[in-house]
Amino acid sequence: MTSGCLIITGGSRGIGAATARLAAERGYRVCLNYVRDEAAALATVADITKAGGTAIAVAGNVSSRDDVDNLFRIAEKELGPIDALVNNAGITGPIRHFIDTDCATIREVFDTNVLGSMYCAQEAIRRFLPRRAGAIVNLSSVAATTGAPNEYIHYAASKAAIDAFTLGLAREVAVYGIRVNAVAPGSTLTDIHASAGEPDRPARVKNRIPMHRLADPGEIASAIVWLLSEEASYVTGTVLRVSGGF
Repeated sequence: MTSGCLIITGGSRGIGAATARLAAERGYRVCLNYVRDEAAALATVADITKAGGTAIAVAGNVSSRDDVDNLFRIAEKELGPIDALVNNAGITGPIRHFIDTDCATIREVFDTNVLGSMYCAQEAIRRFLPRRAGAIVNLSSVAATTGAPNEYIHYAASKAAIDAFTLGLAREVAVYGIRVNAVAPGSTLTDIHASAGEPDRPARVKNRIPMHRLADPGEIASAIVWLLSEEASYVTGTVLRVSGGF
């Protein structure tokens, strides 16, 4: 049984919530971060506590350094020293051609997906260094390698940045016993499709996938929690593609 404190950003719904539930089952004390959907965050916390686990929810936008500082401060105060981080918070912006994507959307996507992950990783690494131990899993996407033409090229570019960040940081901190990996999901059954303005996208894209179906969030969560575990003790700097063969 794994123990320790785990912070999951964007943990109220979808992959983040599934990861929170599974990690709690494995013995983690979970701090899940959310931006707006307090009801969903509290429902996930309630599910975990009902099952005998320990969890709290903390509001905050990872693109804000002040919010990130507050997130880590509260997590430590309530749950003890931080042992692991999952940088799950991410947005796509509307599905459209790149030429029609406004500057505000591009900036918001990079602020959340890239800078937010970097801010949180800095705070985690500062806490891991004295103990010479810790694990980070960043959320990438298969879009980083497909480019997502005609849909959200800016999002794909942000996830390619996450891949480079994961490799560079992993190699920088490996000597201190800290591991950094990423999971690159394919299309997954979450509300990210509706948020991007196309709730029917799963039906449209499923036949592109060799397995002819989308992932369940729990399937992505299993890969994330494995990378955090001692079973992956010699795995760092890796982007694990969980995409049904796509």
